[in-house]
Amino acid sequence: MALIQVRDLVKEFNGQTVLSNINLDLREGDVRVLMGASGSGKSTLLRCLNRLVEPTSGSIIFRGNEVLDPKVDVRELRKQIGFVFQQFALYSHLTVLDNVSLGLRKLHKMGKAEAKERALLELSHFDMTAHQSKYPSQLSGGQKQRVAIARALAMDPAVLVLDEPTSALDPVMSRDVADLINRLHGEGITMICVTHDLNLARNIADTVMFLDRGVIRADDRIDVLSKHADPEIKAFFGAEGSL
Repeated sequence: MALIQVRDLVKEFNGQTVLSNINLDLREGDVRVLMGASGSGKSTLLRCLNRLVEPTSGSIIFRGNEVLDPKVDVRELRKQIGFVFQQFALYSHLTVLDNVSLGLRKLHKMGKAEAKERALLELSHFDMTAHQSKYPSQLSGGQKQRVAIARALAMDPAVLVLDEPTSALDPVMSRDVADLINRLHGEGITMICVTHDLNLARNIADTVMFLDRGVIRADDRIDVLSKHADPEIKAFFGAEGSL
């Protein structure tokens, strides 16, 4: 059984359909990659998974339970579906250590000492312990990304959601993020990732879902999509692949 099942998901904004009858499964230990042009609904789909955006209709089943049930504790849900935002969303007035430990104290109700110990352990996995007293403005893009991922993983989520994890990074840092995602995959972390970066997609997953104007139009290997019978899909992956 899939860890997350999305069925017939629809999202409308001001009468405009952004997501149309989306269906996908995410199984334990999977790394699923979602690609598509800007405005295709990718980030909206991610945000529906933990109700940062409320779907218009459809179903999201997480561990056998309906996410969209009005009785669902959204705070508890977000502990289980960790989100790494495109621009990192670190608190600029907090140190690295406090950014990672805040959720542990506020949501997991850990004491300050316990939260600090857990945060330092998570930061050590990303070689960021030495930067614990720095503020986000003192970090490189790659370092900010590591802190954002450490913060999400410190909450011990069942799923890690990554929204454009390399969009603010140079090619070297992008490769570092790909290596990091592969390491997490090797440790059994379940992930779903939205990206424009075809090299990242190739490096972290065997297949890619292609979202176009709110509809998943393909789910296949990149080499197959670059030769797809649909000219729009072929153009998207062919153009990317020729770069």
